[in-house]
Amino acid sequence: MTVYPATDSRRPPLAGKVILVVGASTGIGADAARTLAADGAALMLVARTEATLASVAAEIEQAGHEVAHTTGDASKAADVARFVQATVDRYGRVDGAFNNAAVGQAGRLDEVPEQDFDQMMAVNVKGTWLCIRAEVRAMAPRGAGSIVNMSSIGGLRGSSGLGAYQASKHAVIGLTRTAAHDFGPLGIRVNAIAPGPTETPMLDEMRRTMAAGVQARIAATPLRKVGTGADVGAAASFLLSDRAGHISGVVLPVDGGFVA
Repeated sequence: MTVYPATDSRRPPLAGKVILVVGASTGIGADAARTLAADGAALMLVARTEATLASVAAEIEQAGHEVAHTTGDASKAADVARFVQATVDRYGRVDGAFNNAAVGQAGRLDEVPEQDFDQMMAVNVKGTWLCIRAEVRAMAPRGAGSIVNMSSIGGLRGSSGLGAYQASKHAVIGLTRTAAHDFGPLGIRVNAIAPGPTETPMLDEMRRTMAAGVQARIAATPLRKVGTGADVGAAASFLLSDRAGHISGVVLPVDGGFVA
């Protein structure tokens, strides 16, 4: 990692920070990882699929940034403990974490198969909790840290056709706010990001299964456009940086003004 004097105006906002990115192989996670690396962070990237994850890590490394990667399933406690420890083993600490692993599916609540509902809760809710738990344990001895969880504007309001997914994202907000209270005294900040429609494989699937709903959402967005993973990455970078040093327990919409 490049070392800059604390007063150097060239110092990137995450210079000297070690950031764990969970769910980093595609979509928002991959784009956010690129942004965090460009902002100076040393990264540990995690996802379930080795090939796509390795490709993202290689791209970031070729751009001249410090990065490592390991596979893992955020819904499994042993995997989470292992990849958090792998971060400590590689870099000596964990300064921040972006918990982005998630699955989603469109469908009315009475149409969602039970196994799909269970999977969304296991990954989106239990996985976030497992990550918070392991990350806090790594951060607490140093008395500092920042965690950013991935929610959604679906966690801030309801709408038809995404009920199970929205329920999971409401739960992520609850975890985030509680964690901010639990771990603030330890010097650890916990926040969440709530994106609106964002260019991802998940949005591509929604365009296929509920195109009218996607178009209606964009039409109701003041900026009249879909966001990008880089937009979300910029928000995560801010919340993970010392610039947000007195911000904890917030849910930051990155949605073009949709929930305004």
